[in-house]
Order: sequence, then structure tokens, then C-alpha cells
Amino acid sequence: MHLDVHQLRDFYYRSQLGRAAQKGVRDRVVERWGDVSGLNVAGYGFAVPILRPFLGVAERVIGLMPAPQGVMHWPAEGANHSVLCDEARWPLANDSIDRLVVMHGLETCEMPLALLDEMHRVLSPQGRALVVVPSRGGMWARSDLTPFGFGRPYSRGQIERLMREADFVCSAHTSALFFPPSSRRFWLRSARALERAGGRWGPDRLGGVLMVEIMRRDTAPPRGLRVAERKPLRVLEGIPVSGAQPAWRRPPESEHNR
Repeated sequence: MHLDVHQLRDFYYRSQLGRAAQKGVRDRVVERWGDVSGLNVAGYGFAVPILRPFLGVAERVIGLMPAPQGVMHWPAEGANHSVLCDEARWPLANDSIDRLVVMHGLETCEMPLALLDEMHRVLSPQGRALVVVPSRGGMWARSDLTPFGFGRPYSRGQIERLMREADFVCSAHTSALFFPPSSRRFWLRSARALERAGGRWGPDRLGGVLMVEIMRRDTAPPRGLRVAERKPLRVLEGIPVSGAQPAWRRPPESEHNR
């Protein structure tokens, strides 16, 4: 079930709780990716609040918004960077995106694997994607006051298993939104301090959202020992390998050789 784009806009741009949530998630993304100069950056779902720091820095910034949700002009003060699209058909070329953020897209889509297949298609060989989903054990998934209370929440094991099914490798994970989904002044004033503390010392399960960074399996760096570094098994030592047959396969000796 997709929320309407106007509901998402009002939450993130016209409420104090939404602006605090926007900053909590966006800071994690910027911290993870750093400089994106010369890269193509895209967001799917309603990820445009997270993409703003990349405007004017990245080579290209695109906001992909699913048809059931609707689309809005973004950013409001400049040329439009957003486009309406089908969840499994994006108007992007193969291997064209270097950084991709998915927020309010996976948990509400009807066909998660089809969406992940499209992500796999557009992501460049060395590209990375950050998938932001409501945490199954967090407070934000249990509240209808925010967009994270809609759709399917995930545990860390569930989201990583889904990524493996779609042929992605999970390269990193983190959490955000360690403050309660409350509009009370005390919690809003404490949000920044709680985010800093949660990011440094808090267990992932206490965060309101899970953030999983993924890469395409076919281009991800190999894990473990390289083939050249693996030591061969010693079980078969002593068995001749230069064309000689083992004793049990040799023909019987003739009588005059006995």
C-alpha cells in the first residue's frame, strides 16, 4: 500500500517530526557515501529528502516516484529532477546509476523481487545502493503517525535474505531514528543527541529504520581466500598422477614374470 505523495511531502517538509526524521536518515547516507562528485545518483520511492545534499555535486540526480504514489516537482525552487515510473520499469539505461537510495519503496511495493531486479539492472558494476526499510522491532513501524508505519517492516535477517535472493551482496548495514516517533517538544529537542548516541553505541534493533548497503553479486569484491591462496588437500598425497594407474587397476602379471 503506497502512501500518497502529498502525505509524504507534508510529513517531511511541513512537520517538525518529519524534518527530524529526514535529518536522521540523511546524515547516515551522507556519512556512508561522502563525496559523490561525477557520479549519477538516483532515489526510488520517496527518497528525494535524502538526495538534496547531492544536488549540484553529483553529475546527475534523479528522483524516481512509483505510479501508485504519484509524483511531485522536486526541488520546489529549481528545475525538476523527479519522474513518475512503474516499480519494475524505470526510464534509466542499464548500468547507469552509481549510487541509489530506496526509501518508502520496497516495503510498500507489490512485487519486491521485480523491484530488486530493476535495481540490479540500472546499478553500475561498481555501484552501491542503500535500502531503507522500517525495522520490525523498532518503535517507528508500530506508529501510524509516520510513513514508516505502513507497509512490511523487516528484521535484519529478513532484509539480507531478500537481497541474496535478488543476487545482491550486503556490504554494510546500519540503523537510524533512535528517538521515538513523537511530536512532543522534549523528544524533538533530544533527537539529534539520541541519533549521535545511537549511531555510536546503540544496537541496530533499537533504531526505527534499517539501512542495508548492497552491491551486485557479479561485480562485488570476492570474500575469503583467493584461489591462489588456498592450500590443496593432502588426503591424496602419495598417489601417482603422471599417467600411472593405481595397483588395483593394473592388469595381472603374466606367468613367466612371476
